[in-house]
Amino acid sequence: MAKARTKTARPVERIVTALTARTQFGQILKRVHKDKEKFVVQRRGESQAVILNVEEYLRLFAKPTPAVAAIRREAKTKGLDRITLREINREIKLARRELRNKKNG
Repeated sequence: MAKARTKTARPVERIVTALTARTQFGQILKRVHKDKEKFVVQRRGESQAVILNVEEYLRLFAKPTPAVAAIRREAKTKGLDRITLREINREIKLARRELRNKKNG
């Protein structure tokens, strides 16, 4: 993979060919997720796509409503921003079970 130009400590874009992106896609995804790296995919020397993590995409393109921003801040202060999808699904399942139990009995 090509070396990145870096001036600051923040993640920088790394330029990769389409062939490299295709053959190393799993490794690229791991680096995007773990190290917050960004990749620009080029084909025949022309930029075709950007690969970046979801948080960065949401920060750049999907500005939250004030209500969602408040919920995120509260979740972060309570440490709830680190729970896994499995834990979220477990909580939903328990809440639904409690609702059914209240309704049935």
